[in-house]
Amino acid sequence: MAEAYFALSAADRAEVLEVGRASSGRPAHLLEKDLWVVWTLDTLFRSPLSDDLTFKGGTSLSKAYRIIDRFSEDLDLTYDIRRLIPDLTGGDTFLPANRSQASKWTKAVRDRLPHWIAETVQPVLQQALDRQQLDASLAIAGAANDQLLLRYPPTKRGTGYVAPVITMEFGGRSTGEPHAKMAISCDIDGHVTGVSFPTATPVVMSVARTFWEKATATHVYCAQGRIRGERYARHWHDLAAIMRSEHFKAAIENRDVAQAVADHKSHFFSEKDAAGGEVDYRAAVRGDLHIVPEGPARTALEADYARMLDDQVMVGDALPFDELMATCQDVALRANAAAVQ
Repeated sequence: MAEAYFALSAADRAEVLEVGRASSGRPAHLLEKDLWVVWTLDTLFRSPLSDDLTFKGGTSLSKAYRIIDRFSEDLDLTYDIRRLIPDLTGGDTFLPANRSQASKWTKAVRDRLPHWIAETVQPVLQQALDRQQLDASLAIAGAANDQLLLRYPPTKRGTGYVAPVITMEFGGRSTGEPHAKMAISCDIDGHVTGVSFPTATPVVMSVARTFWEKATATHVYCAQGRIRGERYARHWHDLAAIMRSEHFKAAIENRDVAQAVADHKSHFFSEKDAAGGEVDYRAAVRGDLHIVPEGPARTALEADYARMLDDQVMVGDALPFDELMATCQDVALRANAAAVQ
């Protein structure tokens, strides 16, 4: 009978990771972090939290849909706004009627979400760590206390770009829909005999919604002419990967989802462009999408992309940066064409 990976000694885990590295060609430190990613998802979605939680973002594209060829290290999760602030949403309603109401809802979400993470999510994970006697720690993080960090003692290390930390970033201003349950497994699975690895069945956001959320996010960065912080190159990489997948045509033609994303962001994520004007999300999804940055923003993006390559975050053959930008230009052209048909 196969022995569970997390029941092995540290030395045996190291050996398993080396066998997995040799067989898969993937860096051992990324295989190890992926194991913790799947363990975390399994723990969350085996709990009562699963009824109101949606797994989304780049990691969902990698782990659930298998349509991106980069290692996705962190977890984006949405807690249903109708459960977080039911007294304000009035049941099934999940969009505010006006800007004033949106501000009130946003404040309530910001006030309540950290408490929900600390009082509900963290105990679920801590109990699982204690039950399995796993040497990892949990801590609340983020400027708004909307992140939960799971730090594990690394058996293997890379360049440092990918840290031995699972960052769970929670949002509470959406329903996460459309979504569906999907089975996922570890990247090392099938490369080592005699050992069993975690699996999970999270509720996963649709590719169409993920595409339009990423497309409108990159649109904002281009409108502002700057990249805010690091680790943003993954969004452009993901958009290019979605375009090469079987899901792209349906995603850009799904006008209901595109409009839902634009409406949601218009209410909750108002942004100013470089000239001080308001970013028009609705125009972006109706044929005026721009996702290729220029000037300093492009230079910063290229540097961040290079750091991803240095730590072997790309699982397959990564596009050269200029080719990535050309592909993303094609993404925008095709999305804009679909919007005006």
